[in-house]
Amino acid sequence: MIDSINALIEGVTARGVLPGVVAGVATDAGVVHLSAHGVREHGSSTPMATDSVLWIASMTKAVTAVGAMQLVERGVLDLDAPASEMLTYLGRVQVCDGFDAAGQPRLRPPRTRMTLRHLLTHTAGFVYPIWNADLVRYQAIVPAPVPAPDRDTSLEMPLMFDPGARWEYGIGIDWAGRMIEAASGQRLGAYLAQHVFAPLGMTSTRFGPTPGLGERQASLHARTPDGLLPIPGVVPADAPFDGGGAGLYSTVPDYLQFVQMLLHGGTFNGARILASTTVAMMSENQIGTLDVAPLHTANAPLSNDCDFFPGMTQKWGLSFLINTLPTAEGRAAGSLCWAGLANSYFWIDPTRRVAAVLATQVLPFFDPDAVALLRDFERVTYQALR
Repeated sequence: MIDSINALIEGVTARGVLPGVVAGVATDAGVVHLSAHGVREHGSSTPMATDSVLWIASMTKAVTAVGAMQLVERGVLDLDAPASEMLTYLGRVQVCDGFDAAGQPRLRPPRTRMTLRHLLTHTAGFVYPIWNADLVRYQAIVPAPVPAPDRDTSLEMPLMFDPGARWEYGIGIDWAGRMIEAASGQRLGAYLAQHVFAPLGMTSTRFGPTPGLGERQASLHARTPDGLLPIPGVVPADAPFDGGGAGLYSTVPDYLQFVQMLLHGGTFNGARILASTTVAMMSENQIGTLDVAPLHTANAPLSNDCDFFPGMTQKWGLSFLINTLPTAEGRAAGSLCWAGLANSYFWIDPTRRVAAVLATQVLPFFDPDAVALLRDFERVTYQALR
């Protein structure tokens, strides 16, 4: 496995297709592959290392979901209670129901009550402007809320559909992170550090770049007509809140600890993070007859169009994408996966007992070269495990 994966990734980085890549694979036997290839910054000679710190963006979501489910287990949060019981904004948020003849947004109250389950499954009605042109249009018309002394207002956006009406990727898990804070009395990073990171030994995982980790941080890059261009990171060190949807910096070894915990039903290295029944529930379809839809970009510099499994019915758990059929590359039906905006990816295959992480630092998301490498990485991994 080591030789085949190394040859694959080294071929990509040597051609300059991607600046640097870190890859890891774990089975029930533990970590069976961990490697780094290329450089931390395009044009530099500093090699990418297995402990290089990366912005993992939306790979944060699964971590936040685990924190929320810990509080559900304790009875502090309820998946199906009105979310407004914890956060008042979620009780007064309006639905943007299109635009009138003058181009002004039509706002109305939602027809259904939002729950934590909606937030964790991207069925709450919140979306991202990266993939929703109507929200882009709304934000061009309506001024952003003014920050108040007692709250950060950056997440106070309208819903674009009624809770439960459809699946669309959005900021719901940022709001779930706020619910963790309200329920625990701790800032999200402090809660996760105590209840997830420390028990799992995730010593290099933090919200935002922090002193002590910065010297290991890989640069973020934009793919431009002139090639790869290093750009500043998108999460400032002094962010006003811990973004449960996309705020974490981590390393591939740290994230392998996290996915191994899920692969082992909620426990790893002697730490019980979740009950096995909770992990099983998180791994099941939680959106019923709704389907995960492809993402169509409304912001090309940040994302390409995205469809992980074209032609396949796709479902969502708490909070993972679920492939309903085996993939051509090897993972079994019912596997879990997701990704981060800077082209970091993971999957967990409970049937074939393997979890893997592949990460680089390139925008826009769903970069064709990164996705091609992901497919090949999966294929080579399963070939080696036969």
